[in-house]
Amino acid sequence: MALASFTARFKQFVTPDALRSYLAEFISTFFYVFVVVGSAMASRKLMSDLATDPSSLVLVALANTFALSSSVYIASNVSGGHVNPAVTFGLAVGGHISVSTALFYWVSQMLASVMACLLLKVATVSQDVPIYTIASEMTGFGASMVEGVLTFGLVYAVYAGGDTRSGPLRSIGPLVIGLMAGSMVLAAGPFSGGSMNPALAFGSAVVAGRFKNQAVYWVGPLIGAAVAGLLYDNVVFPGHVSGRVNSDGTTGV
Repeated sequence: MALASFTARFKQFVTPDALRSYLAEFISTFFYVFVVVGSAMASRKLMSDLATDPSSLVLVALANTFALSSSVYIASNVSGGHVNPAVTFGLAVGGHISVSTALFYWVSQMLASVMACLLLKVATVSQDVPIYTIASEMTGFGASMVEGVLTFGLVYAVYAGGDTRSGPLRSIGPLVIGLMAGSMVLAAGPFSGGSMNPALAFGSAVVAGRFKNQAVYWVGPLIGAAVAGLLYDNVVFPGHVSGRVNSDGTTGV
């Protein structure tokens, strides 16, 4: 009986619609990570001293803005366009997707990030894949707090961008999300890296083989995402369910 129940529940998460949503998350996350990490590698190749050249920060922030806006847009009608385990976690905490669906999304996002960084490593040959690091004067706790605040802003923008009461303005939701991410990178890039995305930090760390301070890019973002989701749904707009619910139980942006 238990096995039959497990099999029946598992089949709910491998339906054609569900598989398409996992694939959509993989594709959108792959290109997002490819662009963001690739832009960091490009700026390092073109500029001799990144530490004193603010244009490198602007380049990465712009890449974040364009890549995230585009990635959210291309996946929004299929999977909801999460592109980020923290966003998925925030929506799961808010009850917009099931925990099981969230786990499948996480697998798709993490695998996509690793594959994107691996491709960059192989294609560029001579360049190392950059990893997210914290400033020497910061502690892990401080960096985690910064990442949590940044991710709070990002996930809050995701909730607001998917609010059905926005009317025609809802169509620019992906752009708003991208702009929020880009501005956060400009604000905190030199301090914590401005990842806001556990998959992004994880993929580069796996390919580079360096996991120092990796917890910073998980603990802070997940807490920030959860607080953003709970605050938006239960305090700012109590009783209101933002976003469109897809046939596989996911929420669109």
